[in-house]
Amino acid sequence: MKAAVLVAPGKPLEIHDLSVSNPGPHEVLIRTAACGLCHSDLHFIDGAYPHPLPAVPGHEAAGIVEAIGSEVRTVKVGDAVVTCLSAFCGHCEFCVTGHMSLCLGADTRRKPGDAPRLTRSDDGSVVNQMLNLSAFAEQMLVHEHACVKIDPDMPLDRAAILGCAVTTGAGAVFNACKVTPGESMAVVGCGGVGLATINAAKIAGAGRIIAVDPMPEKRALALKLGATDAIDAGPDAAAQIMEMTKGGVHHAIEAVGRPASGDLAVASLRRGGTATILGMMPLNHKVGLSAMDLLSDKKLQGAVMGRNHFPVDLPRLVDFYMRGLLDLDSIIAERIPLSAINDGFEKMKQGTSARSVIVFDA
Repeated sequence: MKAAVLVAPGKPLEIHDLSVSNPGPHEVLIRTAACGLCHSDLHFIDGAYPHPLPAVPGHEAAGIVEAIGSEVRTVKVGDAVVTCLSAFCGHCEFCVTGHMSLCLGADTRRKPGDAPRLTRSDDGSVVNQMLNLSAFAEQMLVHEHACVKIDPDMPLDRAAILGCAVTTGAGAVFNACKVTPGESMAVVGCGGVGLATINAAKIAGAGRIIAVDPMPEKRALALKLGATDAIDAGPDAAAQIMEMTKGGVHHAIEAVGRPASGDLAVASLRRGGTATILGMMPLNHKVGLSAMDLLSDKKLQGAVMGRNHFPVDLPRLVDFYMRGLLDLDSIIAERIPLSAINDGFEKMKQGTSARSVIVFDA
């Protein structure tokens, strides 16, 4: 199969021929239909986050099940599925207390000494799987708890972005913030995750939804997806939000992963408000609350992958799309072939558009 391989940080991805192993007892082989380009991938490609190399990135995907292991009961051959990087074991403390997105997933990976899932076709050398998925490839071999069956009528290019951007953004609204109808929200950063957050806030019945982004193109998209206001992420953004809301927002969601964005989210809160950090910040960075923030009962939280329960959340998000509530079409900026993946990441760095999606029959 063809796959995009990260050989060294800071270098373009290389298209290689790889071999994929046969499914183990709890594994599923998927023919990849589409995969979104996520800024999280760029953190690994640029070397900001370390990972054993060579490796195949990509983690926001949908496809069709081609083969299953002997113990798989959750999907069958021919099912349409969405994958999710927060694969869960189902029996650790996090899983059994309902915090599946915090599961470290040790039992969803092959054990040391087992045959690797991915190897180079020419010399048999190991290629590492990234985030349990490695979706920039024509096939994925994953644990059955890393994918979920969806409505077969769902278009798979749209379904792909549910696997990360929408799961994270919508999950932050529905699971982490538990937005009450009428509450105000600021969303800092209007890429794929931020736009999904705004759309979910509209679905949840939020009142004023303020989109904050330096790019006018993304501010326009935010307004289309449900923002009531859109402002530039300039030095007076927090003051603007305070004035617009007469004291700050109930919820501020950081969706880009920049230190200044985290500070802006905290500075935008009203008394008793909550800031939620979704973006992947630099590893040595700390986001904090001042003593006065604490005396004002302000709160700061993370929400990795939107605190999803993805076997339940993903089919519901599909239903939202099928009923016209979730606008995935506007989030997708372009559809590209695997061979154009590096160009797609260069466009991402420019910051003017939302999601690029690889379509594998393109």
